[in-house]
Amino acid sequence: MANPRLLLMDEPSMGLAPVLVDNIFDTIKQLHADGTTILLVEQNARIALQVASRGYVIQSGVMLLSDTAENLRINEMVRKAYLGES
Repeated sequence: MANPRLLLMDEPSMGLAPVLVDNIFDTIKQLHADGTTILLVEQNARIALQVASRGYVIQSGVMLLSDTAENLRINEMVRKAYLGES
């Protein structure tokens, strides 16, 4: 692939050992730093919000939230429902 401007990724962490997930997301960070726009669909909200600039919470086809990744990380509902915090 020669310098794509947009990369679509669907569940890149699914079924992988944790060390491989870390490697994949390090690569995603580097691709973004190199100027590639990435559209990431990921159920692991914690790791996705660490690399994202924006996030969207979609449930049953309905967008419930849209905000910066930073704001979603501190959102109480997101923390309880998707980040496993109480």
